[in-house]
Amino acid sequence: MLLRYVYIVALLITSSSCTSIEESTFEMAELGQALFFDTNLSLTRNQSCSSCHEPGAAFSDNRANIVGGAVSIGDDSRSLGDRNTPSIAYADQVPNFHVNQDGEYVGGLFLDGRSATQAEQAQEPFLNPVEMAMPNSAALVDRIRENPSYLASFSALFGRRILDDPDSALTAIGESIATFERSDLFSSFDSKYDRFIRGEYVLSAEEELGRMLFFSQLISCHGCHLLDQRENTQHELFTDHTYHNIGLPVNDAVRARNGVSEPDVGLLGNPRVDDSSHAGKFRVPSLRNVAVTAPYMHNGVFQDLETAILFYDKFLLSTIGANTNPETSKPWGEPEVAENIELNLLQQGQPITPRRASALAAFLRALTDERYEPLLEQ
Repeated sequence: MLLRYVYIVALLITSSSCTSIEESTFEMAELGQALFFDTNLSLTRNQSCSSCHEPGAAFSDNRANIVGGAVSIGDDSRSLGDRNTPSIAYADQVPNFHVNQDGEYVGGLFLDGRSATQAEQAQEPFLNPVEMAMPNSAALVDRIRENPSYLASFSALFGRRILDDPDSALTAIGESIATFERSDLFSSFDSKYDRFIRGEYVLSAEEELGRMLFFSQLISCHGCHLLDQRENTQHELFTDHTYHNIGLPVNDAVRARNGVSEPDVGLLGNPRVDDSSHAGKFRVPSLRNVAVTAPYMHNGVFQDLETAILFYDKFLLSTIGANTNPETSKPWGEPEVAENIELNLLQQGQPITPRRASALAAFLRALTDERYEPLLEQ
């Protein structure tokens, strides 16, 4: 019931949120919103964009399934992906895929950056066989034509012949959804941390300790999870959008169900990347709303936030405690891609003790958007 309440609140504020978009694109955002929630645009009319990006769950997938939500289930209610569905809150803040001045790959959508822009990303799930499973763009256009409101909107926004070319229509669909996703509904910047920056909230002792650890040189969080290296910066995204291989193990429970056997090479699977030194790298996600968007890591291998934090201690200590996954009481699994683990990055900083992990988790909970704070109590 609580999730449904948050979901309804999200919908109610959408129209006002879109006022932050230029008036010339307001109608496109409205069209994008309708497309985002339309289950008729999947093969069996069973799934929409919002099925995997539920507004009441910070635009992540909170549906229960046979793998604990580690990956999403498809339109056929059977197919399973191989990666955890990332939240698309704040996705409009991710830069287009590019190479920066240091020669690093940065930005792009999906965890491997294969969609250079948000509009490209919005197109792919419709035709993905384990997601919305439409056979081709022409079949998707046929579904669009079933809705008179869509016909009027596409004609007004993109020209009356737009639906005659299915590929152009798919591009227009992606642009419309991306415009909706650029509304304030997706990027509210109103967490306890944001209020703290504005002088409207006093962090608890535990949150403050976590903040100090996060921004300090003692723990290496800031190496990847800060866009702006200055403290107390407004609209910090808590990611630099770069790609790294941190030696994550295979999610055996998922692989036992989805039949995938090949290693997930991450960034190397991006068609724009052909250097094998990038195998196993994934884009650093934003930490905003991280406390309410479990499971964690690119394959959903960890269920608990503190487990995800403690995993990094594996690279700093050789003690039994540091080599044990607290969720399984067994050693951490072997890295899926061991060749390119960035030890020079991971071995920085001091050990993450359970006390420090608890404080860091408290700070990360303070990065939860205000409307999702009730989810922290569940």
